[in-house]
Amino acid sequence: MSDRWNLSGKKVLVTGGTKGIGLAIVHEFVNLGAELFIVARSIQEVEKITADPQTKSMVSGMACDISSREERLRLEDFINSKWDRLDALVNNAGMNIRKSTTGYSEEEYDKIMDTNLRSAWDLSRLFHPMLSLSEQGNIINISSVAGLTSVRTGVIYGMSKSAVNHMTKYLAAEWASSGIRVNAIAPWYISTPLAREVLNDKAYRDEVISRTPLQKIGSPEDVAATAAFLCMPASAYITGQTISVDGGFTIKGF
Repeated sequence: MSDRWNLSGKKVLVTGGTKGIGLAIVHEFVNLGAELFIVARSIQEVEKITADPQTKSMVSGMACDISSREERLRLEDFINSKWDRLDALVNNAGMNIRKSTTGYSEEEYDKIMDTNLRSAWDLSRLFHPMLSLSEQGNIINISSVAGLTSVRTGVIYGMSKSAVNHMTKYLAAEWASSGIRVNAIAPWYISTPLAREVLNDKAYRDEVISRTPLQKIGSPEDVAATAAFLCMPASAYITGQTISVDGGFTIKGF
């Protein structure tokens, strides 16, 4: 029974693994026995995690801007030289620029889409062979409730996350025969450094909580636990799903 509820021996790649949700995923997976490789744009942030006594024996990493095709190919080469298979890919890295629809530049559109959507699509394709070798491969796409409904994040962010949710369905159907499950997680407001910048506005925070049935802001660990479950043998019949970790926000009407 315990074999169904752990990640012992699993080899996992996490993008954006040094802060917020990504860092919580790293700690959750390490505690469950996984070996992780993390990437982020800052080598200083990566080294901070890989040198941490709590994680350093199970976590390695490198600096990589996953919005760049050249950098993604470099990451693919490195992982192929390091591991003989990949058990899970967690597409967590993302970014946003909050503006009105008419205020965005073409460069801003490209940056958000390249980081949030194109990187997840391309990394999934690049690591398909290694995930196939796992025979229990998993892709976890960290999406957002902004991909399900309007939440004032800006239209491009919402578009990118909606596309991630739909990509999740298509890849799950297409790659099931390769032994790869693909799922997405759509968080609502989570207590991360980025979200706290917005939630420091008390009136806005109060409105967010009033619209959330569980009447609280989520924690990064809430998302990390869901990601871990979706990579376990215990969830072996779950694929193609977008699971909202949102305190009930997306199902609340009047």
